[in-house]
Amino acid sequence: MATSGNNIKSAKLVLLGDAGTGKSSLVLRFVKGQFVEFQESTIGAAFFSQTLAVNDQTVKFEIWDTAGQERYHSLAPMYYRGAAAAVIVYDITNWATFMRARKWVQELQAQGSPSTIMALAGNKADLLEARQVSAEEAQTYAQENGLFFMETSAKTASNVNDIFYQIGLLNSEDLSMPCTDHLLPLLNLEGNECFRA
Repeated sequence: MATSGNNIKSAKLVLLGDAGTGKSSLVLRFVKGQFVEFQESTIGAAFFSQTLAVNDQTVKFEIWDTAGQERYHSLAPMYYRGAAAAVIVYDITNWATFMRARKWVQELQAQGSPSTIMALAGNKADLLEARQVSAEEAQTYAQENGLFFMETSAKTASNVNDIFYQIGLLNSEDLSMPCTDHLLPLLNLEGNECFRA
């Protein structure tokens, strides 16, 4: 049973970026601790949830992994609307994906909520020999646009949990409503899952 000391908050999080940048791989690594070498492209969007302890709170991320193909672009606002956070993912070995990530940032700045926390993830950091986007350039861009930046590798798990933890930390003071009396008690104490009644 849940006690009044529990502090569980939900946060909608959306991943945006080109197809092939590793959005699904990042989510699978974070949620299930798995990496699949040849991940099929997401069609439309996929939903995951994961809880994370952040200081004295438990954050329940409701994660929308969006399709990166251009034909699904018009669906993106449906997923980022109302999001507490967005992770914009690019592939460090593909300059075009970095340029496209910048367009996602512009779109979120123009159409998203001003309170949405935005993170820029330079994925595939395990492929340093094929790098096309320098960490310094991405960091400068992130600073100039109010994002935080990390290079990640879903393959090696480098910085994967860290980027989600940082989002939880930045959002911990101002997430959506905590699980309280209008919600069912904790049904899965090990996973700290909170379900709406």
